[in-house]
Amino acid sequence: MVSAVLLAGVAATAAGWALSLAAGATRTVRPGTALRVGLPGGPLAGVAAAAAVGLSASTALALAVPLAILASLGVVRALDGVRAAWGVRLRSRFLRGVPWGSLVSILGVAGFYWVAQGGWAHPNAPLTLPFTSWSYLYPFGVLTAPFAHASIGHVTGNLLATAVYAPLAEYAWSHYPERRGSTVFGSWVENPYVRAFVVFPLAVACVAVLTSALAWGPIIGFSGVVFAFGAFALTRYPAATVAATAASGFASTLYYALRDPVVVASAGPSYGGPWWAGIAVQGHATGVFLGVLLGALLVAHRDARPSALRLWGGAVVYAASVPLYVLWWYRGPGTYVLYRGLGVLFVVALALLVAAGVRAGPRALAPRLGLDLSRRQAAALALCVPLVVTAFVAVPVNLRTVADHTPQGDAVRVGDYSVTYAENVRNERVGAVDVSFLNETTNVTASGVIVSNPRRHIWTEAASAGRLAFDGRASVTVGGLGWRETVAANRTGWLTAGGPTAYRVSLRAPNGTWRPVYASANATASPTIAGRNVTVATTDGFSLVVSRANETLGRAALPTANATTTAGGLTFERDGERVRAVRNGTRVTVAARETYA
Repeated sequence: MVSAVLLAGVAATAAGWALSLAAGATRTVRPGTALRVGLPGGPLAGVAAAAAVGLSASTALALAVPLAILASLGVVRALDGVRAAWGVRLRSRFLRGVPWGSLVSILGVAGFYWVAQGGWAHPNAPLTLPFTSWSYLYPFGVLTAPFAHASIGHVTGNLLATAVYAPLAEYAWSHYPERRGSTVFGSWVENPYVRAFVVFPLAVACVAVLTSALAWGPIIGFSGVVFAFGAFALTRYPAATVAATAASGFASTLYYALRDPVVVASAGPSYGGPWWAGIAVQGHATGVFLGVLLGALLVAHRDARPSALRLWGGAVVYAASVPLYVLWWYRGPGTYVLYRGLGVLFVVALALLVAAGVRAGPRALAPRLGLDLSRRQAAALALCVPLVVTAFVAVPVNLRTVADHTPQGDAVRVGDYSVTYAENVRNERVGAVDVSFLNETTNVTASGVIVSNPRRHIWTEAASAGRLAFDGRASVTVGGLGWRETVAANRTGWLTAGGPTAYRVSLRAPNGTWRPVYASANATASPTIAGRNVTVATTDGFSLVVSRANETLGRAALPTANATTTAGGLTFERDGERVRAVRNGTRVTVAARETYA
């Protein structure tokens, strides 16, 4: 997997550099240039050779993908007749032709995942809870959230997109000062080494923290900065940014083609909301607003403005691809609503704001009214409006605390964390600030494994009840800098014949024993035997209760495997995973053990 990440990263970064070249100039083949392509066997020969030595089809395809890319790039290079021009163009903006700031940013985010989050030892189970922006009252989370990620797929996707967009943004900014009259090494600000290794990464870190601080509720991930890169580049190179959007998708496809060249899948259950309900669109929009504002200021400073039509068209395509049209809200427990039409209007309005804001010139806005304000200054103020609106919502939301809302009942405590299981309790995180209008509301409930931490202002549903019912088990990782522990959750249940399921949930702390924390309501089987009802009770373990006309006739513990017991005039025998009631030679299945994936 490591080699796949490296190969995909190289290809993605190469795509970013290529887009920088395309943004800077176009060239034609010099007259008389001979087309000479030397491909020793080509990628197909590589596949054949791999097969000859006994490699699997997946390994052979993984080898063929980079070979095919290199071969096709060789053909393209020969067709264009490019020699030193590529290097000259890159070195005109990049120190030694390399986007060092982008690479430093990528390594920083990857390093945080591997080291601080424990991704090196647990690549598929990173520590996330202490690195999420839960509240302004927990500043550590706000500062670390944009650099942390929820999974290996999450960090890989963001870094691949960064490898494409960041070099284009860095190229637009340049390691070498572009202002007229400036000289290289004229001051520390104009020093290309400082600009490449200090200023650009520092600017990236500042934008990252802003995307976290202006988010409406908890976030985790670098995606806000990724969209800021794209929006920044959009103000200078609209067409190249649109191409970068397509290149970003290909970089992701390339990574998975290298990691899993052959995939076999089957249908299975799905839990959670629709795909768009998992998008923190406000965080993405904040990154776009910041990128557009910074890009517009740079373009105005250098007076190098693209046409309004290119800006508008590029902004529409980019914003729709992000996607910023995903405007959604809650409509009660487990129900969401997507305002797709309103989202498209938002994209068009944003594109118009970008075009007008970047194209604004230095002329006075309204000289006849005596306003001492240029169009450019008015445009900058207009571009600040979305950020002000975002802050107006984000500040009260993130000042809200859930420290006093620890779930009641049995819980497992690890350090300053409390882990329990509950159903149909108020979701304190979503409803931190109740925003209800028409049929939409944030007053929703949560069911599942709940993790809370008053000191860190954490309250979250770490594993849903539906997921636990399907898998039968789940694990929750808690911790902080330098430590992590895992709490295991286990569900056991009995499905009554024609009736509901009776189940119990237990938790186990690290190096501890299983501790029951939740028991469902009793479940009564539909069949009656000699006028008697059989109920699976969950109090103090599982037991069988026999009743008639609401009168309890007897109770007995659930028999062990291949054993029998009696209660209320019925005999119960357990055959493996089924329990049958026996009366006068008649056997009726009343319950079966719940099975899990």
